[in-house]
Amino acid sequence: MATVLIVEDSMTDLETATRYLQNAGFNVIVAKSGPEAEQKIAQTLPDVIILDIILPGQSGFELCREFKKNSATKKIPIILCSTKNSSVDQMWGRELGADAHLAKPVSQTELVSTVRQLI
Repeated sequence: MATVLIVEDSMTDLETATRYLQNAGFNVIVAKSGPEAEQKIAQTLPDVIILDIILPGQSGFELCREFKKNSATKKIPIILCSTKNSSVDQMWGRELGADAHLAKPVSQTELVSTVRQLI
């Protein structure tokens, strides 16, 4: 069973994405901030990381850059999932190493399909 780490500070979005992925058979780990995400990754390397862009303290863009520079996490696919969905946001995400960008609110089909494609 593949493991997905969701880094999201909105409880509603976090619960929705967790339910979508668990119903599709994925193991889900959750974090509400960058430091918490780093702790979770130290315990269990996920198969995919889903990052919100707007997070407390450290943005999803910053986390993406850090994860892609770290030898332990650089090969883990990253999906940016945010209301920030302009072409500039998408380009910036790609520049930092994100593998996909989904706009909120994300549908179950789109989320599950994107995760499956990246595993």
